[in-house]
Amino acid sequence: MPPDAPATPMEARGERLGITFRRGRTWASNSYISLQAAEFAREYGGEWAFQRRMFKAYFDDLENIGDLDTVVRIGAEAGLHEASLRAALEEGRYREMVDEGIGWSRAIGVNAIPTFVFNEQYGIVGSQELPAFRQMMAKIDQTPKQ
Repeated sequence: MPPDAPATPMEARGERLGITFRRGRTWASNSYISLQAAEFAREYGGEWAFQRRMFKAYFDDLENIGDLDTVVRIGAEAGLHEASLRAALEEGRYREMVDEGIGWSRAIGVNAIPTFVFNEQYGIVGSQELPAFRQMMAKIDQTPKQ
């Protein structure tokens, strides 16, 4: 997409929330190693800091989040122990867990990212506005937490 083209709906939503979706990427990263790093972050604390930093790296900084050195550096920037993260990724400590999650996602029909799954039976696909989530919460008879 040309840099001067009008903002897409997702870019406009992101902009309103202070999120940049930088244009110019000519490739897509394979996020498999990043998913493993996210499991490390979840286990050792710092999951949200890691996720926020990884999101910025991919969408704003246009980094390759499929590269081991890049993922380890981003993890360290998010406060994770660099040597431990590298060791876990090199030995594949979280591969089985990630493979199971990918298998489960495919089994329930997830075919796009992001997909938000509710009660393991309903989904919202793609970047959506808040009313879509409120509607889903009402459908599953849940009150959103404020």
